[in-house]
Amino acid sequence: MPGRLPERDRPWVMRTYAGHSSAAATNSLFRRNLAKGQTGLSVAFDLPTQTGYDPDHELASGEVGRVGVPVSHLGDMRALFEGIPLAEMNTSMTINAPAMWLLGLYGTVAAEQGAELSRCAGTTQNDIIKEYLSRGTYIFPPAASLRLTADVIAYTLREMPRWNPVNICSYHLQEAGATPVQEVGFALATAVAVLDTVRDSGQVPAERMGDVVQRISFFVNAGVRFVEEIAKMRAFGALWDEITRDRYGVENPKQRRFRYGVQVNSLGLTEAQPENNIQRIVLEMLGVTLSRDARARALQLPAWNEALGLPRPWDQQWSLRMQQVLAYESDLLEYPDLFAGSHVMTALVDDIVAGARVELEKVLEMGGVVTAVETGYLKSALVASLADRRRRMESGSDVVVGVNRFTETEPSPLTAAGAEAIEQVDPAVEEAATDGVRRWRADRDAAAVEEALAKLRADAATTANLMAATLECVRAGVTTGEWAGALRQVYGEYRAPTGLAGAAGAAGDATLAGVRERVVATARELGSGRLRLLVGKPGLDGHSNGAEQIAVRARDAGFEVVYQGIRLTAGQIVAAAVEEDVDLVGLSVLSGSHLAAVPAVLDGLRAAGRGDLPVVVGGIIPAADAEALRTAGVARVFTPKDFALTGIIDELVTVIREANALD
Repeated sequence: MPGRLPERDRPWVMRTYAGHSSAAATNSLFRRNLAKGQTGLSVAFDLPTQTGYDPDHELASGEVGRVGVPVSHLGDMRALFEGIPLAEMNTSMTINAPAMWLLGLYGTVAAEQGAELSRCAGTTQNDIIKEYLSRGTYIFPPAASLRLTADVIAYTLREMPRWNPVNICSYHLQEAGATPVQEVGFALATAVAVLDTVRDSGQVPAERMGDVVQRISFFVNAGVRFVEEIAKMRAFGALWDEITRDRYGVENPKQRRFRYGVQVNSLGLTEAQPENNIQRIVLEMLGVTLSRDARARALQLPAWNEALGLPRPWDQQWSLRMQQVLAYESDLLEYPDLFAGSHVMTALVDDIVAGARVELEKVLEMGGVVTAVETGYLKSALVASLADRRRRMESGSDVVVGVNRFTETEPSPLTAAGAEAIEQVDPAVEEAATDGVRRWRADRDAAAVEEALAKLRADAATTANLMAATLECVRAGVTTGEWAGALRQVYGEYRAPTGLAGAAGAAGDATLAGVRERVVATARELGSGRLRLLVGKPGLDGHSNGAEQIAVRARDAGFEVVYQGIRLTAGQIVAAAVEEDVDLVGLSVLSGSHLAAVPAVLDGLRAAGRGDLPVVVGGIIPAADAEALRTAGVARVFTPKDFALTGIIDELVTVIREANALD
């Protein structure tokens, strides 16, 4: 037939982002998904693993096994992939600050299976820059983190040439508010920083930079505006080709090809009328598959109920089947690029390319992406863009079906089962992981462990590639927390800018004036200059977008806001609340650890003699858990359905008035 390809294209790699509870439970889930036709593995690690803590660390409390699988040592990695031949598998690991460590564990298990490392294929995400801007699982300062990334790239170039050592990740930039232009510009600025670091490290000869470039992959977000998303991906490819040719002298066009995988937009899914999430996911999938010249190499889809809690295996299966229907039932893979020669698409692409080039040049003129992170420029830009997006949604100019328009609904049979509609993590998981890591430490050669850690610390103080010392630590039985702890001693632990300074909130919001009047009046009645709000992020949850937007809107309403950023213990939050003499504590928890993190803060306030201080909570919190929190003493619980920020701030004033017995 005219216009068809001579041979049907192969489908993209189909993955399901998976991991929970324990290595053994996740291994069972992997096997089931592979039996259903999944063609690659995508490993989700829990927050302690991602931030370099063992399960028995204070900050890990309530977080173990919740948003992924805990991997504390070589034994856990063996259990995770037991019976799964790694030489035949394409494995993506969403891990950043400790990427070198997890790759060392993975490679060691592969070698134990008899696999040749040169045959192992997969990806370590390993993009640390976006962690400072949006996701929050950084550990070390930017320069030290980029050094670890460069070391992994140099190592894999020699030992694991089929491995993608870094996955430049614009996914979370979009979630944090980035426009398509910012997403492309900021992600490419990160890629330039990585490649410059590799080039300048002296570990890779200039003539091999093409080999480095061809193993750099990207991980992007696809939103529901799928025509714009197609243009974005074509723009990404055009600029990547230009940069790698002109800046790094890569002459082979195959090495310059833009290679990317996708997770479509999870934070765009809604708690209200969650059945609408199915069509959102399908449309977002089309944005990265319709255009053959810019088609994703790998795709993983969220489940319809991710705004409610942890998806069940059946929910993940449904998302996998969406991909399979598109790839195998439709005729999409039988045709050349559908948009070649399109005047509309060409104009859209040219517009994004021009804007992204301006953003990239601005960052490079500042001295590069590390400077742009450390000065707070990138974070402030994202906070401001997200505030603009929130404003459009609240005003109704951006329609979200079932949330700010067409809100009338029949009861959903999908959620009729209540808590049974999501996966529940057994609290015993954390106790088992804690006991397991303590047994592991007791059974190993302590002298070998200390020798390996001493070698790691010594090498970290030089320019030596740290992969060799890391592999020694793996074989000696070092734990995730010990590996990261040794490097913390050398590099320190970083606190990223919050991006709140100068961010504009709700200009033009007519309802904000009334809230400002209530804030001023309440402060006057309490005899204080201004109402003071502490916004706290307990535990290891680094998704701070919501907390930052609440902080911006509260400040615009006249509150004095105390916000110290992410990753705080209950004790630190309580101490800040007492020292700053705040009127209200607002806790943000999106990792599912609310039933552990929030009571710890409540208990701490009572012990400090401030049990009268009202506490509110926001996050992805099932109805039954919300009721438990209210019973424990929480004044209000806010979930994603509470999208009107000014209304939330107004309710915070009401909470303060109630707590102080004001009429």
